[in-house]
Parts: sequence; C-alpha cells; structure tokens
Amino acid sequence: MDMDQMGAMGAQAGFPLETWFWEMPLCTRWWTTATVLTSALVQCQIVTPFQLFYSFRAVFYKNQYWRLLTTFLYFGPLSLDLVFHVFFLTRYSRLLEESSGRSPAHFSWLLLYATTCLIALSPLVSMPFLGHPLSSTLVYIWSRRNPDTRLSFLGLLVFTAPYLPWVLMGFSLVVHGMVPKDEIMGVVIGHVWYFFSDVYPPLHNGSKPFDPPMWWRRIFEGRPQREETVDAINNEIAVAAAPEVR
Repeated sequence: MDMDQMGAMGAQAGFPLETWFWEMPLCTRWWTTATVLTSALVQCQIVTPFQLFYSFRAVFYKNQYWRLLTTFLYFGPLSLDLVFHVFFLTRYSRLLEESSGRSPAHFSWLLLYATTCLIALSPLVSMPFLGHPLSSTLVYIWSRRNPDTRLSFLGLLVFTAPYLPWVLMGFSLVVHGMVPKDEIMGVVIGHVWYFFSDVYPPLHNGSKPFDPPMWWRRIFEGRPQREETVDAINNEIAVAAAPEVR
C-alpha cells in the first residue's frame, strides 16, 4: 500500500481539509503543499526570498540548482494574496490534471514544458519568481478547453471561460497600474501548448507533437500493456520454435 492509498483511507474518517487534500491529483497536491510550506518557511525566517528566486548566474555559475524549483513555489508571504494565488493554483491545476487522465504523465509533461519555457524567457522580462505565470499558463489552457463554461468574477461580471485570462489581466492592470507581463507570458506559452495539443492534431492526421515521449510515460506508468503483450507473444513463439530437448 503506497502513501496515496494510506492517505485516502485516513481521509475517509478525517477532517474535510484532509479529505480535500488527498482527493487532489498527485502533481497538484504536492505543488500546493510545497507552495504553502515555502511561504511558511519564509514567514518563520528560516529562508529568505533572496534564496528562492531564479537567477541564471546563481544557478549556473554558483550551482544553486534549487532555484530552478523554488522560483515556481514562492507566491509571497502568508497573506490574503497568497490564499488567492493558492485557490487559482489548486482549482485550475486540479481541473486540468483530472482531465489529463489517471496517470500524471501527461500533466507532469505539461508542467515540464511550461517551466522550461518560463525559465528560458524570464531573463528577457526580468521576472525572478515564475509561479504566477505558470498558473496563468494552466488557466489559459483550461479556459480554451472549456469554451462553454460560464464563470462569474467578483459576482459582478459573467462571462464564458475563454475570456478568463483577459479578465484577470484587466483586473491586474487596474489594481497594480502596470502591464501584467507575467500573465501575458503565461498566456503565450499556454497558447503554444493548446495549439499543438488541441488544434494541430485534427489537421495533421492525429499527430500530437506535444504528447509525452514513451520514456517519460514509463516513469509514471511502467511498461505499456501493449509492449508486455508483444513480449509475451514473442516468448511463446520462441518456445514453440525451439527444438525439443531429448
């Protein structure tokens, strides 16, 4: 019995928060946990934000490789703003991961693609923390895949899901008084993924260039059943063809 199964069994008799936690899919669950723990560590002054942000020089010249991960985990100190970010993270990450199937291979491949693109582009826009644009990427992809879903913003504005990224951009522009470069970058990266995953395949005989490669799927799923079946058939043929030992 693995940790997920034990947690799920414990959650059946536990508190609603515990149930909510263990019902989250794998990637979303641990991303949310790491985000909250990172902010708590900063709040307790165990680490500082200066140890967490992404810097090309710090990572590749000073070998501080943990920054490649922590830049996506820190959304700020414990505050109402953090609660807002965690809500969006868990809601849309969870919806997108659940729609990707039971295996975390596809969703984790999406996260790898998005984080790699954000790290590559961050020096161009001077953006040290990349958790917000990563969330924006997921929100955009989810919104394009659910065009008929109706949403309400602050109970005042009702719109369909594809307008959600633009509503959030407008809200950020009004509140902060500056162009939301992080959200724009997230939308661009999300659109590239959406195009090659949802628009491109029907036009090119079902080809999906952004699907995870087989070696990545094996990490999460083990050997595909088809390969095991082929191996079993080949073994039976080999046994049948072998000369009988007298």
